[in-house]
Amino acid sequence: MSQARPAPESLSVLFWAFNRLALQGFGGVLAVAQRELVERLGWLSREDFLEMLAIGQVLPGPNIVNLSLMIGDRFFGLRGALTALAGMLAIPCVIVLALASLSGALLEYERMAGALRGMGAVAAGLVLATGLKLLPSLKQNPVGRVWALLLALGAFAAMALARLPLVWVVLGLGGLGMALALWRLRTREGGGR
Repeated sequence: MSQARPAPESLSVLFWAFNRLALQGFGGVLAVAQRELVERLGWLSREDFLEMLAIGQVLPGPNIVNLSLMIGDRFFGLRGALTALAGMLAIPCVIVLALASLSGALLEYERMAGALRGMGAVAAGLVLATGLKLLPSLKQNPVGRVWALLLALGAFAAMALARLPLVWVVLGLGGLGMALALWRLRTREGGGR
């Protein structure tokens, strides 16, 4: 029996939760999203978060935007999806536009360019930390922990070492992962009969 989870009380709570999430996660929103939505607010279980993230990764657009749309829809339908999206994008868009207008002058300073490189490293660390935190949830994944880790290692090697385009990595390894999951699910169903 699944445990009842808390839900946002209103659209404004949903908006401000996603707004807070967006403002905390410069370059690494997924790590913050997992902490906020699963651990702090409790709106999703780790498994629910992983399922939604997996769906969000194969849909066009940023993963966190897809995730915000799915979570908003889960709680309030279309109005919730649009509210969560607005919370995710409204204030960060204003900040980015303001920074873009200043960027030419600011990037002339070596310290500013170094700070941006440092933020990129922090974002990569946050993504890695989220992956490690969600690792125990792979026990229930139909692919299994070993195969999931092998697929992740293959994706890293293909993109970071071989410099293959992301589309080919997603189509190749993503297709392989889906085929493996389907085969494992069918094997379980067949074994359970």
